[in-house]
Amino acid sequence: MNQPDKYEDSLAAFRHLLQIMDELREKCPWDREQTFDSLRNLTIEETFELADAIFGKDYQDMCKELGDLMLHIVFYSKIASEQHLFDIKDVINQLCDKLIRRHPHVYGEKAANTANEVHENWEKIKLKTEGNRSVLGGIPSAMPALTKAYRIQDKANGVGFDWDNKDQVWEKVQEELGELQEEVRNNRQDRMEEEFGDVLFSLINYARFLHIHPEDALEKTNRKFIRRFQLLEKMVREDGRNLTDMSLAEMDKYWEKAKQLKTLDDAL
Repeated sequence: MNQPDKYEDSLAAFRHLLQIMDELREKCPWDREQTFDSLRNLTIEETFELADAIFGKDYQDMCKELGDLMLHIVFYSKIASEQHLFDIKDVINQLCDKLIRRHPHVYGEKAANTANEVHENWEKIKLKTEGNRSVLGGIPSAMPALTKAYRIQDKANGVGFDWDNKDQVWEKVQEELGELQEEVRNNRQDRMEEEFGDVLFSLINYARFLHIHPEDALEKTNRKFIRRFQLLEKMVREDGRNLTDMSLAEMDKYWEKAKQLKTLDDAL
């Protein structure tokens, strides 16, 4: 008795999506007008929406946002096929080829027993077979600076250019802080920015050694501050007062109360 293909339902769903894309491109005025350029910013927005869903562990929303991103991939591929550039089959085949090429420990005879060994193999493969002339090639210039710094350091680590341990990195943080303080004491504004950047870069490096992604850590702090400040505002309003008429010392008292609460509902 033949066993059912475990991919059958997924393939049918993907085929349905491709059929819908064809129909929309033919019959919908909005879809018909879209170009690579017009979709670009929408794709960036969808990516941030997916990131929000992942951060908030909202799995139902994550499913929806992944669908939106998949639509964009199919949309770009459809436009490209109309211009005889490539099609969705080419996109998938290139991806499959790259995955196989970058996993010789799975599809070849290369050994890799740890995630770090896999990472090191990736960087070497990219240099040898994928046309990258620099270890740092492939990092988007428009990537946010915080994440870019993390990726730069991570890629350098992939070829062994890294500190030996986190204590060395922390010493570097302290050194950079001292250099920043020196420029602040001397009031050299043109040098402060450079030294401040060095402090951030070294702190990001330290976060990497602690297995903390700095973007996630900062986002959690951002959200914590927003939550506490909104709690502060709520308590001030309930007391019939206005923030703009209060001293910093008075606001600090409300801030300390807000720190003890977790949600707006706790302030009721």
